[in-house]
Amino acid sequence: MYKVMLIDDEASARELMKESLDWESLDMCVAGEAESGIEAINTIDDIRPDIAFVDISMPFMDGIQFSVIAADRYPDMIIIIMTAFDKFEYARKCVSLPIFDYMLKPMVRSEVTETLKRAKEKLDERGPAQNGDADPSEEPLSATEAVMKYIQENYTDSTLNLTSVAQAFGFSSSYLSRKFKSETGKGFAQYLTQVRMENAMKLASPDVKMFTVSAKVGIPDPNYFGRCFKKYTGKSYSEYAQNPGSN
Repeated sequence: MYKVMLIDDEASARELMKESLDWESLDMCVAGEAESGIEAINTIDDIRPDIAFVDISMPFMDGIQFSVIAADRYPDMIIIIMTAFDKFEYARKCVSLPIFDYMLKPMVRSEVTETLKRAKEKLDERGPAQNGDADPSEEPLSATEAVMKYIQENYTDSTLNLTSVAQAFGFSSSYLSRKFKSETGKGFAQYLTQVRMENAMKLASPDVKMFTVSAKVGIPDPNYFGRCFKKYTGKSYSEYAQNPGSN
């Protein structure tokens, strides 16, 4: 059964869609709702919908901003934009994204059903490795896993911090901090330091100065790097670098 997410700031519009369509006959279910793009981004990793109905006009993060992030994170997800008549052409011209369809509000039940039938055909063509019944081991990275991967790939950037990463993923800093700690058991800063120290240990040698390694792992202040290194390894950089292979 395919999972559908309804993203609309009007609760009445979401309720109407849930009640007016025969979801079971389409082999679908409404697996989640959100009243803003931000709420949707913060919950989509738990819901992992196959189809998302997205209202173009929402506070804080509109449908276009949401679609940019969602399409990048879940390229196989089918996105259907919902928009009022006065913004229909705007939606079609401004969104250079793989949008499956654009539907005018208020939507007609028969038109929505036909659109969902076409969406189902597309999902069926992909096979059971890419729909709601996919093997969890083959599913996309969770948000926290994606953040960890992002840190591993960008730890050399000295400006990398909780705020910049949260912005990159469309999260609030407080939400990412809580989510990261609850799912990894480590604070964001703790994990970032761990990644930097592990890579610093690989670079350490008698021929490489501490300030060089410090800069290469994204910590421009050698003194701060030295304190972090000793706390992490139990040895000063010079002590560790004398015989790194035996550490």
